[in-house]
Amino acid sequence: MKEKLFYDHDADSIIMMKKDKAEIENWIADLEFMNNEIEYLLKIESKILKSTGLRENLLTVRRENTLVLGILYKYEANQRNVIECDNMKCNAFYLNNHEKCRNSYLKHIQRYRELKLFVFSKISNYTSR
Repeated sequence: MKEKLFYDHDADSIIMMKKDKAEIENWIADLEFMNNEIEYLLKIESKILKSTGLRENLLTVRRENTLVLGILYKYEANQRNVIECDNMKCNAFYLNNHEKCRNSYLKHIQRYRELKLFVFSKISNYTSR
């Protein structure tokens, strides 16, 4: 079990930094797991479904996943600098950057989920033959 993330004596800025760090770690874990899922979906496509268009879509999502992961790895490394913020402009920069990363992550997840549902529908059609 994880240690307690927040303490009563933590300043608001420290709480926000810890919350953002935990969120980034979750995003990265999700996308790393997604890489594994995509590999299995590619195997299903090549062994069962044999659809070139679907394969291209899966490869595109895998490339996008790699790009989003790279952005999040870089963002995670830069989060260490947020503690050095001493004014609202600096804080706003990191907040806006976090929201930009969140939106990128959420859009990517949505595209992947739609593709995964499409694969499942193809499997369902294949098995009902």
